[in-house]
Amino acid sequence: MALSTGIFSTFLCVKTVTLRSSPFLRVSPPHPANLRMVRAVTSATAASSEPSATKTREPRGIMKPRPVSPEMQDVVGEPVIPRTQALKRIWAYIKEHDLQDPQDKKVIICDEKLKKIFAGKDRVGFLEIAKLIGPHFL
Repeated sequence: MALSTGIFSTFLCVKTVTLRSSPFLRVSPPHPANLRMVRAVTSATAASSEPSATKTREPRGIMKPRPVSPEMQDVVGEPVIPRTQALKRIWAYIKEHDLQDPQDKKVIICDEKLKKIFAGKDRVGFLEIAKLIGPHFL
């Protein structure tokens, strides 16, 4: 079990003040100006800040490159691509070929290549695109 979570521990310290005993002296709570913050670095924090332990993390989830179907390859141009990049390239293809509906830019008018990807639909809403490209990732 780890002794630390790697978070800085914070303590409040009050400056010590010498008090003379006097009947007219009132002791009040410490003034905020007399407080100072002290940070204690835990061993887990010190170990994680070493530059020798730097390692690039392998992409996961939607950032991980995956093989795509031949129909999707015709549009995106690569056999293996992450979902995020595939979506960007599909949008670039849509804008390059001017396939957005002029009255409603949220609707895409599909050409033959896009019909293969979007289940044969003639018109697709932009929110449907992410759902419709899912089956093309193998």
